[in-house]
Amino acid sequence: MRRNPWPEIVVFGVAFVAVHLVLWYLTLVVPNQPIGDVTITYRRWIESGQSSHFWVGIDSPWVYPILAIVPMAAAALGGTASIGTGWLLLMVLLNAVAAAVLWRFRAFGVRVVWWWLVFLLALGPIGLGRIDTVATAVALVGVAFVAARPGIAAAVFTVAAWVKVWPAALVGVLFVLRRGRRGEVVAGALTVTGLVVLVDVLFGGAAHLLSFIGEQTGRGLQIESPLATPFLWAAAAHVPGAAVFYDHEILTFEVSGAGTTVAAALSTPLMAAVVVVGVVLALLAVRTGARRTQVAPVLALLFVAALIATNKVGSPQYIGWFAVPVVWGLVAGRGSAWRFLPVAAAMLPMAFLTQLVYPGYYDQVLAVQPWILVVLSVRNALEVAVLVWAVVVLVRIWRQGIAPRASRPADDPTHADPVAR
Repeated sequence: MRRNPWPEIVVFGVAFVAVHLVLWYLTLVVPNQPIGDVTITYRRWIESGQSSHFWVGIDSPWVYPILAIVPMAAAALGGTASIGTGWLLLMVLLNAVAAAVLWRFRAFGVRVVWWWLVFLLALGPIGLGRIDTVATAVALVGVAFVAARPGIAAAVFTVAAWVKVWPAALVGVLFVLRRGRRGEVVAGALTVTGLVVLVDVLFGGAAHLLSFIGEQTGRGLQIESPLATPFLWAAAAHVPGAAVFYDHEILTFEVSGAGTTVAAALSTPLMAAVVVVGVVLALLAVRTGARRTQVAPVLALLFVAALIATNKVGSPQYIGWFAVPVVWGLVAGRGSAWRFLPVAAAMLPMAFLTQLVYPGYYDQVLAVQPWILVVLSVRNALEVAVLVWAVVVLVRIWRQGIAPRASRPADDPTHADPVAR
């Protein structure tokens, strides 16, 4: 007899609403304006477009890809004065859609969306209060199509990338590892990109279509980034020249001191080097017989971890990106789920430590109080640990592939790769 699914659906629905009510409440009561980007910056951009017909990304360079303006404008449909409420309603709706699409996936008999819900609660209000929420929710929808419809997955990931760049890395994973179906991946990505470019050109934004690529190049070390951690401790120790300051052009807090310029300059080459190493290891693994469905989520995690752990920007909402490769790993078969179980567990304290840093005690971070620097340092160490874990796992998968076949365990049919067969 089939179990009645409705009790579990009702329980999850109540939990989903409760978690989002808690997060919504926290956006209103906690210090340091966790939804300030929406009510101040996004609101200003939309008001400028509505009042003077001057739209960022179309009439001027912009820090985000052009599709990011769509959810911002949608949140202001009830008026820019209520954009905060409109934004939170939109984020809850997007998360509900992502949860519904992922509902059928289980790991160890438990629906994976339960992990994501706990992760959101641990991350706190910043999990709703930035444009990253949109990209993450859309990318989670894409994960549901990775195994059977890689072209659709690539299209969905590309939509997310035109909101916030990082999901483009997920398209890269599909392109690298979907043997025999790369045409679908390319077609899905190009179709979405073509439509975005066409609409943008028709609205007169061609000159600034790719402006987001260069808008971040002049940034220094943001204080929450792992690369900034030693310089924060130097500021706490009153080392001459080491200090926290506010960049009025970028609108973020950065750290100054001897070596910060070099560290910021090395960030992008370091990130690129890690990504290249990851691609090489993944290709070596699949060439020696590893299943592509098992390698793909590990490579996706490596890409996301590299974008975070080696980045000179360390915004707290970036931690939410991790949900996508972790969910991907948990739904990719029993073997993959076992492999990702420790990572999924580690993500929960990482998310909670992030909430303590921002918005919880961000004023203490700015004052370089040692106790909160310990919290931030542990959080940053976890980010680096996840990156190292992904590299180590790819190396192990590769080495298992080159070992004599007789020494390897029998194949588990639950791991079968529909692409490799």
